[in-house]
Amino acid sequence: MTQANFSDDAQTVTEIVTLDLVADQAGVMTTVTTAETPTSQFQDIKDQVLTILSELPAYVSNFFADYQKPLITVGLILAGGISIKVMLGVLEALNDVPLVAPVFELIGMGYTGWFVYRYLLKAANRQELLTEIDSLKEQVVGNDS
Repeated sequence: MTQANFSDDAQTVTEIVTLDLVADQAGVMTTVTTAETPTSQFQDIKDQVLTILSELPAYVSNFFADYQKPLITVGLILAGGISIKVMLGVLEALNDVPLVAPVFELIGMGYTGWFVYRYLLKAANRQELLTEIDSLKEQVVGNDS
């Protein structure tokens, strides 16, 4: 059994080499086994992990640059689903409070009556409503010029 130490500027590697010699035949070896010390294996693993972690910001920024639109779309869909779930939970909690649901129904019927009286009974008021809808649509969508 021989032991060799190899020195490098960056790290030290220690190898243990085991040789089994055949006694019947001169100069014939049957097995050669090399075993690295656990510290050098740990050093290799540590170097690989540090390399991956040092390059992680570049990988993440490249991934986001390549898939920016799909990621934003998925994020908006998830945010919309979560907000709908929260809104339904709040409304269900409000429905459990006595007299809140009937009061909201009265408010809704009152607003509907006012809306019909204000905008839908007369032709001039309907034209005013269409003008307001068109201006709102231009603000949201933009002009088709």
